[in-house]
Amino acid sequence: MQKTVLKNYAKLLARVGLNVQKGQEVIITAEADDQPEFVAFCAEECYRAGASKVRVEWTSQKISRLGALYRSEEVMSEVQPWQEEKLRCEIRNLPARLYLESEDPDGMSGIDAEKYARALQARQKVIKPYRDKMENKYQWCIAAVPGRNWAKKVFPKESAAGAEEKLWRAILSASRSLEGNPIANWQAHNRDLESRCAYLNSLGLRTLEYKSSNGTDLRVGLMREGVFAGGGERTLSGVFFNPNIPSEEVFTSPRRGEAEGIVYSTKPLSYQGQLIRNFSVRFEAGRVTEVHASQGEAVLKKIVGMDEGAAYLGECALVPYRSPIRESRVLFYNTLFDENAACHLALGRGFTNCVRGYENMSDEQLRLLGVNDSMVHVDFMIGNDDLEITGISAEGARVPVFRNGNWAF
Repeated sequence: MQKTVLKNYAKLLARVGLNVQKGQEVIITAEADDQPEFVAFCAEECYRAGASKVRVEWTSQKISRLGALYRSEEVMSEVQPWQEEKLRCEIRNLPARLYLESEDPDGMSGIDAEKYARALQARQKVIKPYRDKMENKYQWCIAAVPGRNWAKKVFPKESAAGAEEKLWRAILSASRSLEGNPIANWQAHNRDLESRCAYLNSLGLRTLEYKSSNGTDLRVGLMREGVFAGGGERTLSGVFFNPNIPSEEVFTSPRRGEAEGIVYSTKPLSYQGQLIRNFSVRFEAGRVTEVHASQGEAVLKKIVGMDEGAAYLGECALVPYRSPIRESRVLFYNTLFDENAACHLALGRGFTNCVRGYENMSDEQLRLLGVNDSMVHVDFMIGNDDLEITGISAEGARVPVFRNGNWAF
């Protein structure tokens, strides 16, 4: 891939994704084996945007897998004092965070899923209170670069180099960064998402009703104070940023405890390096009561059981079937992309900033309104070419939101 194109992509992530502020610190998290030159491009663009310091935290899925195979559950569950001090430092400094995804979708296969889930549970109990203190206070962006194994998974018939090049093109195209001016492309895209949110927020919807020929038949309650959001967000201090590149969704946090029916997945879910395929989730009184999957059912059950809130919905996201990502006909095996090719739901944590006036409310007040809380937030795709979504207002008016898988307005 041409360096000029990659540098424009790095600029997009620094200027539009993170919107780095003058004097702000930046942390970039990336796989040590994947695209180190591009990581350097991102660091340089963050400095050019005004960053005072850029730190790269290198990760390794291979080493993580070895740790999951050989470490004891007790050791895997530990959060060291220095790690807590690092989190306290981040609370004080509020660095912008760029996450570059490139992991192998099957990279954690063969591990003890139950041990891994219990260890993650234990760590999250310690880490979550720190993360809660930073919520809505800093900019973050999740984007992607090709990993060699990931590329071969997506394009198995290509050589390693050919697969990597094809995945670069797919990532950049989906991110509106392959043609034209990426920053201008995103500004126009944000305006479109903003206008759709404004229309939905004018309707006073209290329920979303999902129906599809694959068996999906679900009703989800919405909060009276809830709002639809999409594209860019603002921190509590007013800094605008784009947390996901790419993003095609308009989303809201549903009201906890108000979901009835069954929903079927339409794309595989890659979770912590493990694939879950062809699954269904049934809800009663808002809570997951039954799950089935042709592959990865045990992993899905572990997700739902991570904590009390993991069995409730935290997000309803609307994505047209004719999204650029689906029309690329590439199955990415990566939630960042695949969730933007189809309508999706998320189990677990809801978004506090999907409540009108959230900045003046306590966490307790937001939970009472119906924002779900959990240590996890796991998106799964439910959209297809005949999905119908109908909004129902407080007065009982039925408004078409999606017809034949696409926007009805």
